[in-house]
Amino acid sequence: MKPWLVSGLATWLITAPVSATTFTFEGTATGENGNTLYTEHHTIAGECQAGVFRPRDHQAEYRKPGTEAAFAEKHLSFPESVLTPLVDFSQPDFNEHMSITYPRPDRVAIEWRTPFGDREQFSVDKANRLVVDSGFDHLIRREWRALNGGDSVNFRFLGPTRGEYYGFVAEPATNREVDAHLVVKLRPTSMLLRVLVDPIVLGYNSEGALTDYLGLTNIRRNKDTNYTAHIRYSVSQYPACALVQ
Repeated sequence: MKPWLVSGLATWLITAPVSATTFTFEGTATGENGNTLYTEHHTIAGECQAGVFRPRDHQAEYRKPGTEAAFAEKHLSFPESVLTPLVDFSQPDFNEHMSITYPRPDRVAIEWRTPFGDREQFSVDKANRLVVDSGFDHLIRREWRALNGGDSVNFRFLGPTRGEYYGFVAEPATNREVDAHLVVKLRPTSMLLRVLVDPIVLGYNSEGALTDYLGLTNIRRNKDTNYTAHIRYSVSQYPACALVQ
């Protein structure tokens, strides 16, 4: 191949445009008694890269039933990895705010204003296969073939209010409350944590969209505890490309 052709091909690969697109979906969180606790409204702006959706910016609003005003908001951005987003989360009703940033490639910085008015700061090593916040959703899509093939996937999950990360495994599962193309259970690998922490159950449709979340949420019931809920999701707009390969 001639040098000028190689150079031209390389330039095209580097400068080839990507297609901007949006993914929107909503969720309804219900408690054990079946009552609606709140609704979620998600807008993810991203790009189609090699035919697959790559998120760039994620806005989430949490609303009380029958209202349009948000009582909590979350903003995530993905400048580096979809598994470790920048996070900005606030629940004004409890005067709570949390931010997760990455001041260095190997560090995670957490700043948390607690519901009790305290300010906590943590600096954590950025471990291999670390997953932060809703990065678990993108982990499932990244490991789509493995999980659909019956394999388990190990990762480390950040516990931001404790300033630590923990060993977790994502594994195919069944659950009588979740009817989906793929059901995945996220659970700690530590025997001690298994006693203390209930697993999270996720459901996905065949296109790779989240349909169910069953477990502890990030929304507060009161200053001491968060809601445990079954959140059922529906997609209002798919991106212009596939969610999974």
